[in-house]
Amino acid sequence: MRITGFEWRRRSEKSDRRKRVSHLCYDVPPVPNLLEADGVSKHYGGVAALRDARFALASGEVHALIGENGAGKSTLAKIIAGAVRADRGSIAMDGQPVAIGSPLDAQRLGIGIIYQELDLFPHLTVAENMAIGNLRLREGRLVRFRRMEAFCRPYLEQVGLSCGLRQMVVSLSIGQMQLLAIARALSMNARILVMDEPTSALFDDAVERLFGLIRDLKGRGVAIVYVSHKMDEIFRICDRATVLRDGETIQTLEARATTTREIIRLMVGRDLQIAGRREHRGTGDVVLSVEDLTTDKLKSVSFEVRRGEVLGVAGLVGAGRSELGAALFGLDRIRGGTIRRQGRPISPGSAREAMQHGIGLVPEDRRLEGLMMSMSVLENSTMAVLGRMQALGFIRGRQEKSELAPVGRQLALNCPSLGAAVATLSGGNQQKVLLARWLLLDPDVLFLDDPTRGIDIGAKQDIYRIIDDLASAGKGVILVSSELPELLRCCDRILVLSRGRVTASYDAKEATQEKIMASATNVTALREGRA
Repeated sequence: MRITGFEWRRRSEKSDRRKRVSHLCYDVPPVPNLLEADGVSKHYGGVAALRDARFALASGEVHALIGENGAGKSTLAKIIAGAVRADRGSIAMDGQPVAIGSPLDAQRLGIGIIYQELDLFPHLTVAENMAIGNLRLREGRLVRFRRMEAFCRPYLEQVGLSCGLRQMVVSLSIGQMQLLAIARALSMNARILVMDEPTSALFDDAVERLFGLIRDLKGRGVAIVYVSHKMDEIFRICDRATVLRDGETIQTLEARATTTREIIRLMVGRDLQIAGRREHRGTGDVVLSVEDLTTDKLKSVSFEVRRGEVLGVAGLVGAGRSELGAALFGLDRIRGGTIRRQGRPISPGSAREAMQHGIGLVPEDRRLEGLMMSMSVLENSTMAVLGRMQALGFIRGRQEKSELAPVGRQLALNCPSLGAAVATLSGGNQQKVLLARWLLLDPDVLFLDDPTRGIDIGAKQDIYRIIDDLASAGKGVILVSSELPELLRCCDRILVLSRGRVTASYDAKEATQEKIMASATNVTALREGRA
């Protein structure tokens, strides 16, 4: 083919431009990421938690780290924060390699973390928990409490936690503890803040306050690693998302350029079917009736639960949701009112008595209140029914395994073996072990206190299916949740608490998030068209 003089000159000029651009790109080095993790691997025994994972974080970005339970998200977050040491791999900050061998190393580098399973000292005060190990608060041999409290107070106000600085952490609710953990991380003035399921125990008002904090931190150039299973949160506040599956980095996506369906497909490796709510429940006899129930935290609470019904309980942090379960299960002293099971008055003074009356409880904090973490899957699952599995003081191991096997299949429980320690399982599978305990006991009334807190979308679907199955079997289910869409999806009626009192009760067909929030904040009047 013959090339004209004009065409030759045009191609030469184009080649020269390419050379100039290439030269400029070579002379100007790229701006380094604030943090880069490359080839990170971690094994626990024979199980690979991470396999050559990679992750990059820019200044002033909110970067989601997502995947199913057991995908390696929390392990990678803990490696970045110095709580876990990687078997191999490298981490760089501002383009320079760094060694993070401990949380103190991470804090010196400007890295803070809020753990999903909170690392607070329950028998120390709020102020002491914020001050201990905090490099920004230097103390000598003598502790000056006024100085310590003056340091802590602005951060507690920033997250909206209203409690005494000398109040023991053990007296706080799990939601309040989560706000305290966030305040402590903020007080360390981190350049990188890792948040592992920070909204798992927060109601909508606290979540909005947290998102405002995140926007403020982002504006100041703080980078945030946001570990969450909540898709709406990811699309609302995150700039990018890195998906992990089976310990490997699958893909990093721009949040605005992807969809929920695409992220879920990358997480699970297939298209996940999202089941809708089953209809026509709660037409049976009244299985539990509560009249004017009063404790130290509850004030004249009344409601009924019918067979085959799922009753939701909504409310802000400290509204009395968990305290309701504690009273029904015999953990909190009842000071007034009446509880009736199938029309007969009962007064459970202990967990044993509550179980004898056919009441079960899945507590809000599965690690501290529900499971024995060093014990096996089998031991945790069967501890409520050991009476029927023993002979002459010896446990019949074969019976334990044979009764647990179908329940494990029903729950889609994924564990290496029934003898594996519960601590080695993912959060979703830990919750399934707790549910297995009550499915084996088969109570008529089951109180579920935030049962999907901190678990992935696949495990959530399994638990929703179990709730539907329980209702279909004629059980009465009381479901507490910090997620309003979850209550609307699962429940036939929704009871709203505020400061220990019932402020509203809605049928599922009439309930909306706006109505529930208005009642939870004790707004007595709603304008037509706004509810």
